[in-house]
Amino acid sequence: MIEIKNISKSFGEKKVLNNLTAKFDKGQINLIIGKSGSGKTMSIKCMLGLQNVDKGSIFFDGIDFTKIKEKERRNIRREIGVVFQGSALFDSMTIEDNVMFPLKMTSGMFSKDMRKRVDFCLERVDLHNVSKLYPSELSGGMQKRVAIARAIALNPKYLFCDEPNSGLDPTTSKVIDNLLKEITYEYNITTVINTHDMNSVLEIGDNIIFIQDGSKKWSGGRDDFLKSNNSELNEFIFSSATFSKLKSIM
Repeated sequence: MIEIKNISKSFGEKKVLNNLTAKFDKGQINLIIGKSGSGKTMSIKCMLGLQNVDKGSIFFDGIDFTKIKEKERRNIRREIGVVFQGSALFDSMTIEDNVMFPLKMTSGMFSKDMRKRVDFCLERVDLHNVSKLYPSELSGGMQKRVAIARAIALNPKYLFCDEPNSGLDPTTSKVIDNLLKEITYEYNITTVINTHDMNSVLEIGDNIIFIQDGSKKWSGGRDDFLKSNNSELNEFIFSSATFSKLKSIM
């Protein structure tokens, strides 16, 4: 479980996060939604330690990430997998080397064992016979699955995904959603996803956090999402861009 308590982050006079409090449960798909500039990405950056909070606390299974030393932070980071928005694969590396990269950096495994782990992770995301290919030889959806394979290579306790369906067609997006859900449930991972995809919200959102102006405005499950009386959430849901997505799946 990850819990953030009253975290705030400012850049000069611009407050990006404002006393944000939320809990992300283990074995669930936890979604962070909101308009562009609402603070979604910054909240994830703070949880990853890429940005330090100005105040507040971030707990990983009871350990306050904001209070511990860098060596202890590195230990927690080894338990974190990340899927970046653009997949962030290394173009000059084969698929095998991309997935093996975190293993080489931190695992201390023998080469033979690393290759076995890579094969397992690629099989788990339903990719076959791609190890010797390069990212440019794969479709966008396949690249995203490689990114997921790399993210789970170290068997993480926590998985962060930044707009995992960005740039993907609806069919491929559903494949990625189902894959993330299966992996989360199968390995009992605390998964946190920053998304604009309303299909993801309605299909896999176990725990949904809606933030606006850096603060939490609503939280609940997908069954409560469209029934909410929260005016700010409803304005977000039925904004022209968002509503057009909803109409296609309602």
